[in-house]
Amino acid sequence: MNVLVTGGAGFIGSHFVRAMLAGGLPGLEDARVTVLDKLAHVGNFANLGAVAHDKRLDFVPGDVADAALAEVVVRRHDAIVHFAAEHDVKSNVLGTEVLLEAARRHDADRFVHISTDAVYGSIPTGAWSERAPLSPTSPGAATKAAADLLVLAAHRTHGLPATIVRPSSTYGSHQHPEKLLPRLLTTLLTGGTPTLRGDGTHTRDWLHVYDLIRAVALVLTDGRPGEAYNVGGSVELAHKDLAALLREELDAPATPIEYVPDVPGHDARRAMDDDKIRQNLGWRPRVEFTSGLNSTVRWYRDNPDAWRPLLQ
Repeated sequence: MNVLVTGGAGFIGSHFVRAMLAGGLPGLEDARVTVLDKLAHVGNFANLGAVAHDKRLDFVPGDVADAALAEVVVRRHDAIVHFAAEHDVKSNVLGTEVLLEAARRHDADRFVHISTDAVYGSIPTGAWSERAPLSPTSPGAATKAAADLLVLAAHRTHGLPATIVRPSSTYGSHQHPEKLLPRLLTTLLTGGTPTLRGDGTHTRDWLHVYDLIRAVALVLTDGRPGEAYNVGGSVELAHKDLAALLREELDAPATPIEYVPDVPGHDARRAMDDDKIRQNLGWRPRVEFTSGLNSTVRWYRDNPDAWRPLLQ
């Protein structure tokens, strides 16, 4: 299988590429991979690490919204796994539409779109299933919801074998320090004062990146076209409780937390029902949160050269 991975130099995409080329994803052990990434903001070629010079890896610098480039790159691939995302219409909506059109013209066998739990919006109790209506709160989440609808429409109208993966809040090594968990962690490691929005009670379900890429691989090889699959985490935590755990991991329990004004559209709680991927594809989370958090903390502690330059 020849697999095109957009955003493959980012956090989740690079984990997926590294695992695939290392033979760690069942059904994809012999795949050849092309990474399409514009290396802006969170994309970093260094994230590909030991597989950067693998003979089965090609790297194409470029924007998913570049129709001429997509036409050239997509045509020689059997499957597209679309991780690339920003917080704008061009990347999330136009970029997804460009890829879908190219995939349709070149009869791609598979198209997997990586979405987010943010497309459902906040939920006070319970959990959203895939049947729930999309109700994003923020403009950024709305662009991801629009991309989801484009993917489903491409399947329904043109028969494109497309699927959607909607993960909960994902953590692990190589994540850009602008994101909540690595931001708290790198602030503590550099002796700063961690900050939280509002009163710190915003709650998320935390999913280790290894469990997510396993889910993506299952959807790629065995997912049913036209379907969306929620991928939930292994523990639900408020942001202030996550900060407390990180302080304990770093033996800094007395470090104060500064609370700053909240931002508009900040969902109070997100939670998803992931019975569908468990029952239909046999997925289960394997990384227990305590061990996953410990390994993540250890990576950031041991690899300051990977994240210190990004703090600027």
